[in-house]
Amino acid sequence: MEGVPQDPVHHAEGDVSVHTRMACEALVSLPEWRARPEAERVRLFATVLLHDVAKPFRTQVDEGRITAHGHSRAGDLMARRLLWEMGRPIEWREHVAALVRHHQVPFWALERPDLDQIAFRVSLIARNDDLATLARADILGRICADTESVLENIALFEEYCRERDCLDRPRVFPSDHARFQYFRTPGRDPSYAAYDDTRVDVTVLSGLPGVGKDHWIAVNRPGWPVVSLDAVRSRLRIAPDGDQRAVVAAAFEEARTLLRAGERFVWNATNISRQLRDRCIGLAADYRARITLVGLEAPKNVIHTRNRARPEPVPAAVVDRLAARWEAVDPTEAHVVERVDTSV
Repeated sequence: MEGVPQDPVHHAEGDVSVHTRMACEALVSLPEWRARPEAERVRLFATVLLHDVAKPFRTQVDEGRITAHGHSRAGDLMARRLLWEMGRPIEWREHVAALVRHHQVPFWALERPDLDQIAFRVSLIARNDDLATLARADILGRICADTESVLENIALFEEYCRERDCLDRPRVFPSDHARFQYFRTPGRDPSYAAYDDTRVDVTVLSGLPGVGKDHWIAVNRPGWPVVSLDAVRSRLRIAPDGDQRAVVAAAFEEARTLLRAGERFVWNATNISRQLRDRCIGLAADYRARITLVGLEAPKNVIHTRNRARPEPVPAAVVDRLAARWEAVDPTEAHVVERVDTSV
């Protein structure tokens, strides 16, 4: 990250590497960090180290103006992939990735109309007091004119989360259906105990090629009908790196037929991004399905070894491209969300 410029108004200290070092130094000087157990201190230090990991790839200089739009979301993806390749535990990794994604939120939190949804999501995956500590280290690890006002905003964010009962603990919802409906319905009261009118069970899988989705189905959902993109692809004779629109259309039609009949089924696809999963989940929700989302994963070398052993392996370059866009499943997406390491 050395030599990557930053906006001089908010980062007069210089390039990204200088800021990252200063932020790490600021973190270890904070009493709140020093008071944490060692395992939590290590996790927070890793988060601060990675919070701007994507900035070098998102920085643009246009007529002297320096921007790094989208570096938080890109940082989430990069942190996940790096920590996955390092073999870090799933929950630990996702805690860090969620904080990286939202690390700027406490700076201007009270100006955001979607603050509740963000704070509740962070509380379910990580912790909002960790997010505040990260933000405090971030702002103290730079040279800018508005440091004091931003620190005040971070303190207000902490107080807001404390009042919403999600500062150092997960936000509690009346039921899993209430939680599911809350995150799908803008403006919904999080305390509203939504009536559970679900009528059919649907399991949606998410995982890179070679992770073992077919094996998981055979063990955990024996006898269930399966909507499989691989099966549709094979039937239509479309390559994994070809145009997938016909494959997706056929799979969705299979799913609609089962949903109309009220028949439970498994949706077997890579679904590596939240956007892709939301299409499947949204369709099932429209038919009042109770949705279990299962994120399957395994170490990188295991996935590539399994993939090569398949009768029709996915090109390794395609697997790597998918891994670069991989968003792990999280508790805001479905009624039940599971993360499973298939190498264990």
